[in-house]
Amino acid sequence: MIFGKTKLELKVGIFVFVGLVILGIFILSIGGFKTWSSGYHINLNFNFVNGVKVGAPVRFSGVDVGEVKKVDLSFIPQENRSNVRLDIWLRNNIKIPADSSVWVNTLGLLGEKYIEIMPGKDYANCLKANDSLIGRDPLPMHQIFNRAENILRNLDDGIAKIRNKEGSLGKLIYDDDIYNQLDALVTDIRNHPWKLFYKTKEKK
Repeated sequence: MIFGKTKLELKVGIFVFVGLVILGIFILSIGGFKTWSSGYHINLNFNFVNGVKVGAPVRFSGVDVGEVKKVDLSFIPQENRSNVRLDIWLRNNIKIPADSSVWVNTLGLLGEKYIEIMPGKDYANCLKANDSLIGRDPLPMHQIFNRAENILRNLDDGIAKIRNKEGSLGKLIYDDDIYNQLDALVTDIRNHPWKLFYKTKEKK
C-alpha cells in the first residue's frame, strides 16, 4: 500500500515538474529572452531612428537574425548633436561585414519599424561583440510629404505652362505653325529619305 502511494506521488511530482518547465519556457519566450540560443551584441548609432522600439526585429539580407535590446539617447558636446545608440542582439552564427549598410525600415507605409542590414563585401573584417556601426538616418515623414507636395506643385506649374502655350512642348501642342512645319518636315523625309544621309558642304 505504501509502495503504491509512493509511486503515485512520484508520477504527480514528475507531472508538476514537466508543467513548470513548460511554463518557464513559455514565459521566457513571451519576454523575448533567448537563453537557449547563443549570440552577441553590437551597437548601431543614428541621429534619428523614427520610432524604433525595444524588441524591434533586426534583419540581415532580409532575414530575421536578432532584435533591438536597448535604445539610448545621449548628447555629444563635441559635435553639438544628439546620438541614438541601439543595442542589438544577433545570433552567434551571423557575421556582419564592417562595410555593411544599416538603416531603419518600415513594414508598410505606417507599419512596424525594424532594422535592416544590407551585407557588405569585406567578410575578412566582420564586427565583433560590442563593436559599433553608423547607420543611415531615415527620412522624416514630414520631409517626404514636403517633397511630394513640391513635385505636385512643379507638375501643376508645368501643365499650366503647356496650357498657356509656353515652352517648347506647349508651342508644339498648341501652335499650328510649328505643328505644320514639323509635319512638312516628316513628309519631306518620307518622300526623300536620302536627305538623312546628305551632308551640306561647308563654305570656305
